[in-house]
Amino acid sequence: MTDSKQDEKKKVNIQIQLDEDIAQGAYVNLAMVNHAETEFTLDFIYVQPQQPKAKVRARIITSPKHAKRLLEALKDNVAKYEKRYGSIQVSGPLPQEEFLH
Repeated sequence: MTDSKQDEKKKVNIQIQLDEDIAQGAYVNLAMVNHAETEFTLDFIYVQPQQPKAKVRARIITSPKHAKRLLEALKDNVAKYEKRYGSIQVSGPLPQEEFLH
C-alpha cells in the first residue's frame, strides 16, 4: 500500500456515550447464542437458583463479522486474565444442563 493510501485510511476517533443506566451493568450467568445467515443473536440471561423462570437481561444482534471479532477479543482477554490471575476452571455441568431442564 502506498503512503497516500495509508494516509487515506487514518484512524477515526469515536466518542462513545455510556448512559448511566447502561454503565451499571447487569449480572448474567447464562448466555444463549443463535444465528441466521446474516446475523448472530446473543441473549444474556440471569437464572436464579431453584427458580423455574429466567430473565433475558440483554439481547445483542450483530453481524457475523462483528461476532467473530467479539470471539477474538474474548479469547485475547481470557488469555490475558489467565496470565495475570491463573487458569479459569470450567468444570461441572454445561449451563444448559444445569439450568435448562
